[in-house]
Amino acid sequence: MSTVSRVARRVENVPFLDREDTSLLLVLPGLFIFSAFMLFPVVYLIGISFTNAEPANLFAGDGAIAVLTFGDATFVGLRNYANVMTDPEFWNSFGVTWLFVATSVVLKIVTSLSIALVVTSDLVRGKRLLRSFIIFPMGLPPIFIITVWRGIFSSAQFGLMNQLLTGFGFSSISWLSNRWTAFMAYNVTEAWLAYPFMVIITVSALQDVSEELHEAAVVDGAGFVSRFVHVTLPSIKRPVLFATILTSAASFQQFLIPYVFNEGGPARANELIVVYGYREALQFQEYGRGAAISIVALLFIGAFMWLNVKKGRLADGVND
Repeated sequence: MSTVSRVARRVENVPFLDREDTSLLLVLPGLFIFSAFMLFPVVYLIGISFTNAEPANLFAGDGAIAVLTFGDATFVGLRNYANVMTDPEFWNSFGVTWLFVATSVVLKIVTSLSIALVVTSDLVRGKRLLRSFIIFPMGLPPIFIITVWRGIFSSAQFGLMNQLLTGFGFSSISWLSNRWTAFMAYNVTEAWLAYPFMVIITVSALQDVSEELHEAAVVDGAGFVSRFVHVTLPSIKRPVLFATILTSAASFQQFLIPYVFNEGGPARANELIVVYGYREALQFQEYGRGAAISIVALLFIGAFMWLNVKKGRLADGVND
């Protein structure tokens, strides 16, 4: 008899417990660990967002108990949220973040679809080797990849992009000193980080497309573009939509790319919302304000995920 079976039998013998309570008790240890590592930080963050917490008062007491009870920080109600909502920097960060999510997701979808169509084509040889190269970036630390791309978009003459421009007779560009060229660099780097995941999902979906549908379309005289639009895309829509929602949420939370490139510059013009919250909390030492920004960002991410799952009908077929 396994250990789980012995534990379940002992629980069932407890006089005041019904048999149906056994499964719940077995889940409680895992639920407790999940709550400790996932729910507690969120609850603590919500609590800080309603205070004037900063290093001077949050760590004023002795030991961890003082920190958990917010030290000498005082309750300020919704003041932090009101200050955030009336801050022009917040709305600039909010707009830039959504623009980044939209542009980077389009770039990731186009890139991943193009690569997936190539590595699943019957005209391409060595597809297994190509697929191994595709997932290679997933094994590299993101900070390493971002640092390399920062060097590629370096404003100096030796930067790879500037070398390419001068090689074709164009003048060099200060990539990270201009708002929109820096924004473009963010998008390219984000696409490079995300395309392996997107390609894996898309390739798996393409392999499940019915060959009979393609053959019937060919008999009807449909060309490649027509088959792609009317056969391939409808067949892979749900898996690609699922991957798109996940990578969109990751783009919304992007911190490393803007911070490593130019700290959301120039002059905070490209400051994504996570960078904005980080700067308010740790550089300006306003923990309560930074917590309020994080909660607002969390609410928007949650609403975005819920709407996309609902509208995309990704939960269809899942039992309630």
